[in-house]
Amino acid sequence: QVQLVESGGGLVQAGGSLRLSCAASGSIFSINAMGWYRQAPGKRRELVATITNSGNTNYAESVKGRFTISRDNARTPVYLQMNSLKPEDTAVYYCVGWGPNKNYWGQGTQVTVSS
Repeated sequence: QVQLVESGGGLVQAGGSLRLSCAASGSIFSINAMGWYRQAPGKRRELVATITNSGNTNYAESVKGRFTISRDNARTPVYLQMNSLKPEDTAVYYCVGWGPNKNYWGQGTQVTVSS
């Protein structure tokens, strides 16, 4: 089993920045990649960014150039640096870890961007 714990959400004004962290524990060797989803009220869950164990990254078009996903190695937290935040970035952000047979989810952290 893998446990994921997010932190770093909060309230910020438009144009501001936040950094989310996701700490993994347990059988982390089984994780091939990690990423962040978000879900706004009344909307579908959206994949925001991913990073593989080799460091390859991908981003949703809506966050390219503003968000950066990173990690030092497979044993360190995954970070999501969010800059130039917009009100439409308001959502619950979830950390996810993809394993060969199962995906793991964190409990979510709220990000609210005021206009």
